[in-house]
Amino acid sequence: MKNFCSWCNETLIKIIVVVSLLFFILFVIFVAGISSNFQTVVTNSNSTLSTKKIEWGIKRGKNHEQPDLGKENLRIIDECNGMAMGNPEKKYIYLTFDVGYEGGYTEKILDILKENKVPAAFFITGQYVNTSESTIKRMIEEGHIVGNHTVNHKCMPSCSNETIKEEVMGLHKEIYEKFNYEMKYIRPPKGEYSEATVAYTNTLGYTTVMWSFAYDDWDEDKQGREEYGKKKILDNLHNGEIMLLHSTSKDNVNILDEMIKKIKSEGYELKSLDEFAR
Repeated sequence: MKNFCSWCNETLIKIIVVVSLLFFILFVIFVAGISSNFQTVVTNSNSTLSTKKIEWGIKRGKNHEQPDLGKENLRIIDECNGMAMGNPEKKYIYLTFDVGYEGGYTEKILDILKENKVPAAFFITGQYVNTSESTIKRMIEEGHIVGNHTVNHKCMPSCSNETIKEEVMGLHKEIYEKFNYEMKYIRPPKGEYSEATVAYTNTLGYTTVMWSFAYDDWDEDKQGREEYGKKKILDNLHNGEIMLLHSTSKDNVNILDEMIKKIKSEGYELKSLDEFAR
């Protein structure tokens, strides 16, 4: 009888162990299932934002009508409260410059803007900070906007969120530490972006600024075409225009004063991005 009781106890212990193991395995499976479902929800939420690279483009308007920027392009920018083109009823123009590096003309541009009492936005890179601190200081002191064009001018849709953060916030931090200036506008390098990158830079506190006019002024091999530049600019003036020029263009600095005066004579007001009218 004693041996039988001992056998029963051992058997009962084994049953308890097996049942306990089964409950543990079921618990692990249940927890894993919840985790998997959570990850699926997060992934599905993120997947609604397209990572497809878009290259900003413009179909020019006629007779000073606003250009066609593309319905889908505008949807992405508008949903993230970005800027591409302003109110069609307002004769406002917003002057912006991309400044990847110093070509020797930016100080003269600042002189012209000061003389004509015109605000502008300058989108700078990390390289520009390294070479032109005094010019950036002057931009800020004279009331212009200094915008973020990233540290290394990389294609943002090709970067991970971690890299984008390094590119954007690395420059942001450097400008803040050197000039006590908080940047808030960003222009994606090369005009390349995706729905996901615009949404992500929003989370970093930035407003994306595209443009509704630009021309091939950036090409150093195509300078000496001042009349061409004037015609491009004047033929395409339109309400709410965000004008993109490059400060590295010799032609731009040579025609800028005349263009500003002509734009004003046509009844347009040159406004700061801080005054952007939707």
